[in-house]
Formats: sequence, structure tokens, C-alpha cells
Amino acid sequence: MPRAVRERQMMDAAVQTFGQRGYRAASMDEIAELAGVSKPLVYLYLNSKDELFTACIRREAQALLAAVQGGVEPGLPADRQLWEGLRAFFTHTAENPDGWAVLYRQARTRGEPFATEVNVMREEIVAFVTGLIGAAAREAHHDPALPDRDVAGLAQALVGAAEALAGWANETPGVSAREAAATLMNFSWAGLENLMNGRPWQVPSP
Repeated sequence: MPRAVRERQMMDAAVQTFGQRGYRAASMDEIAELAGVSKPLVYLYLNSKDELFTACIRREAQALLAAVQGGVEPGLPADRQLWEGLRAFFTHTAENPDGWAVLYRQARTRGEPFATEVNVMREEIVAFVTGLIGAAAREAHHDPALPDRDVAGLAQALVGAAEALAGWANETPGVSAREAAATLMNFSWAGLENLMNGRPWQVPSP
């Protein structure tokens, strides 16, 4: 069997095991058995449990980022671009629950260097969403009306809400990716649209 195919089998088994059992409880014996290979072969290809876990994080992060970026069609109105990006995000996390568990739960709770690997992916998604919101502001005002700091803050808030909602949706029977995306769109776009149109919520006076 070609090395790339064998590695993919082992990675698939590792993601499933880490996602369902957690990093601490997962064993290399279990991963090898699920992949249909010997334990020494897993070590030969991927060296150690830490390196295997890091490889899983990187693979799942790259797949999620590619799904979100690939889901947005340039040239659509700003709300449609955001909708398509959210739908791609929730579709991917719903179809890959073990991979999402590795990224959202396991890697973050294991500390460094695993958390850093996830943060790299998260910042790329935040940067992508920042671009969408900035484009929406330019579309509404024909100039960059929102300060960069405001746009970045909105992107951070939106990505954080999407992460939390994906965790909830994956654990709640009957919640589809489309429903999760619509929930966040309803929560976020009404406020974003008002902001783009010069109707921000006013902070009350002390």
C-alpha cells in the first residue's frame, strides 16, 4: 500500500480515537488496531503520540480553513458571502465531529504546543472573516467606514460565537448545519447590517 494511503488510514484512526476518547485516554495500541496496522508501524510513520496528535490538529485545521474559504463565492453581496461562509463552517464541523472535537476541545485543553497549532488556524479564519466584514463596510459606504480595530473585534466575536454554536449543534440531536448557520446569521447580521448603515447601538451615558 502506498505510504500516503497508509498514513491517511492512521491519521483517520487517530482523529477518531482522539476525538472520541480524548488525548489522555487514547492509546497508540487502539489507534493501530483501528487503522489495521501494527503499533511499531504507527511509531515508524509518526514517531510519537505527541507528534501524531500535532499532525491530526494540522490536518483538521487545514481542512476546516479550506472548507470555509472554499464555501464563499467572490462577487456575492456581503450578507450572502457571510452566509455561505457560515454554512460551510457548520457543514464541515457537522460532517467531521471527531476532527472538530480534536480542534475545539482536545487541543485547547492540552496546553502548549497544541493550543498554538489551533490558534494559528483560528487567526486565519478570523483574518478571513475580517476581510468579509471590511468588504461589507466598503460596500455599504463606498469607503472603509469602520475602523480596523472595530472590524477585527467583530470578526473575533463572530468566530467565537461560531465555535461555541458548532459545539452545541454537534451535541444536540436534530440541529442541522443549515439551522446552525441561520441561527448565527440571525444573531449577527441584523446588528452588522445596522452598523454598516450607520445605525450602531449607542452606549448609554453613565
